[in-house]
Amino acid sequence: MTWAGSPGDGRRRSRRWYVVSAVLLLIAVGCLTVGLRGHQVRLAGPLPPTPHTPPPATASTGIAPAPSEAVARSVPVALRIPAIGVSVFLSTLGLNPDGTVQVPTDFYVPGWYRLGPSPGQLGSAVILGHVDSYKGPAVFFQLRSLQAGDKVEVSLADGAVADFVVTSVAMYPKAQFPAQQVYGSHGYSGLQLVTCGGTFDSQTGHYLSNIVAYTTLVTTTPAAAPAAAGAAIHRTPSRSTARTRT
Repeated sequence: MTWAGSPGDGRRRSRRWYVVSAVLLLIAVGCLTVGLRGHQVRLAGPLPPTPHTPPPATASTGIAPAPSEAVARSVPVALRIPAIGVSVFLSTLGLNPDGTVQVPTDFYVPGWYRLGPSPGQLGSAVILGHVDSYKGPAVFFQLRSLQAGDKVEVSLADGAVADFVVTSVAMYPKAQFPAQQVYGSHGYSGLQLVTCGGTFDSQTGHYLSNIVAYTTLVTTTPAAAPAAAGAAIHRTPSRSTARTRT
């Protein structure tokens, strides 16, 4: 069978189909890569804002989320969770070269995901920590035992303190991790605490689930006024005065 028209028409059609096929192949490969990465990461990257939805169990606790961010962006430096005896410094986390979310290198120091909001800003700040190691319990070993109403305090590098309260704790199979719920913005200032849990697979050396403690911002303590710091500096003896006293 021959195509009607000149031989040039056939060559042009072949080139067009080649281009279309190549584009479709690239799209398919891209979708496959994203799908595999999403399955592997489940927590990756800053997510786009989503319509306002209250955090789980907010209605039952009667806790109203803060409608907007209450503090400026600042690196969180310390975390306190009195109910489970946690009082630690924080590290910072980003993404691995393959696009997966980094995990803390120290089993006793949780890490803040720096590509998302800082605690107290509008959106979902996320702090990840280990549940245990071959040496025993790690920093978030008791995270699963938190209850609605438990307090979470985060100190920021600029001196401000953001106070949160737990609204709920949930466990998810890692294959079904709700990245949008944990990392997405829902119209209030939230903080999600994430660790591993559930059944431990001795063959892979990993837990099969994740524990997530959802919290919402309730109060903030602003950083000390610059005037106070200036007054402290003013009271410091000068070098000449110090020499005179010696």
